[in-house]
Amino acid sequence: MNDIQVTSSGVLAQPASLDLPPDFRFGVATAAYQIEGAAAEDGRGPSIWDAFSHTPGRVHGSDTGDVACDHYHRYPQDVTLMAELGVTDYRFSVSWPRVQPAGSGPANQLGLDFYRRLVDELLRHGVEPRLTLYHWDLPAPLEEAGGWPARDTAGRFADYAELVHAALGDRVRHWMTVNEPYCSSFLGYGSGDHAPGRREGPAAVRAAHHLLLGHGLAVQAIRAADPAARVSIALNLYAVSAYSDSDADADAARRIDGLANRFFLDPVLRGQYPADVVADLAPVTDFDHVRDGDLEIVASPLAELGINYYSRYVVAAPEPAGPPPAYWRPSSCWPGSENVRFLDRGLARTAMGWEIDPAGLVEVLTRVAREYPAVPLYVTENGAAFEDHVGADGEVDDPERVAFLRDHLLACREAIAQGVPLVGYFAWSLLDNFEWAWGYSQRFGIVYVDYGTQRRIPKSSARWYADVIRSAGLRAE
Repeated sequence: MNDIQVTSSGVLAQPASLDLPPDFRFGVATAAYQIEGAAAEDGRGPSIWDAFSHTPGRVHGSDTGDVACDHYHRYPQDVTLMAELGVTDYRFSVSWPRVQPAGSGPANQLGLDFYRRLVDELLRHGVEPRLTLYHWDLPAPLEEAGGWPARDTAGRFADYAELVHAALGDRVRHWMTVNEPYCSSFLGYGSGDHAPGRREGPAAVRAAHHLLLGHGLAVQAIRAADPAARVSIALNLYAVSAYSDSDADADAARRIDGLANRFFLDPVLRGQYPADVVADLAPVTDFDHVRDGDLEIVASPLAELGINYYSRYVVAAPEPAGPPPAYWRPSSCWPGSENVRFLDRGLARTAMGWEIDPAGLVEVLTRVAREYPAVPLYVTENGAAFEDHVGADGEVDDPERVAFLRDHLLACREAIAQGVPLVGYFAWSLLDNFEWAWGYSQRFGIVYVDYGTQRRIPKSSARWYADVIRSAGLRAE
């Protein structure tokens, strides 16, 4: 019998106790540009995020990733911290411009040496490395040549994947190709909120396809070298709900679900773009950038699928039915759906302004398991920013994050109870870090970083997560 219930606020009610499967994987995740620093050391070239963050007005506080968490020099300390927390897996990304500064040509061995050292350190501490090849840091020369809207970038990405696998494939089993292609395409080339900061709807759609094509080519390149490699992709997915039962609001939800979820799930897992989304995008592009055979490549079989989840979208047409919501904002990053409205339901929010909705994670996981070909699933990112401060006792108490992690792990358990093949969860993030266009104003880590001294302070959420890992379950406190 199901022992999890959803309250009227959408929060999962906690049972007295709830164990997760004994082989469930508990991880933490980071991304290269957000933590590494050492932006110009050992042959690393500039990325689109270096250019974006150094452009006045692009990033909050004019912050950059030049130093970030200095993980490039402090990785032994960070790996020791992971081991002390008991995490089983660490998801990290490789900096493409550190490995291949021009985006093509031979590898920079000094850059690869850093990742060799990092992986070896993880293995020495019993932490499984899970490598992401692309977490948004495109080498600047490739952007100058057209970036992801240019088809050639997909081929360059496959070459880069082959280089990294040749260096690390003997000790890394789990490979993720691209992280959140939605963000790289629609935020980078559509709304301009992320690097490279372009606002070109047609380019955004082309970029999305070439990111997926690059993913498929990388899957094939890695599998050709090692058929046993566990290769996947990480998609940021959302539960999408209509504001009312009106036809107009239902169509708004269909459009946003199509662009946020199905536009990426369908080609990756079914080898086709959803016909209704193609029709929605007809005013933006005619899809002549999709060539014969592309979708077969995009749908190269996966060993597992990563799902990043943060919140739900509740959407309405321009003139919603019923009483007006307390707050709403227009969409800015959805090609062809500029008039759709995103509504606030009055739930608790994170410091980023995102409503907290763990029940949406159950919805996303069960939907993927129900509607798409069976594949093992991981929650590869889930976390929240809050206003964290060091107390007089030198500790960082973050009860809101503890509750967030607890409720989303309960959501994972509920999805498993409903038959979802969910095998792991990665908290975002291990460390406070450079949060893209928000700079250092937002703290997502379970470990506090004093950026002036680079001191690491595990928050109460880190200690709670460590307790959960040790017990492989959730306790009633």
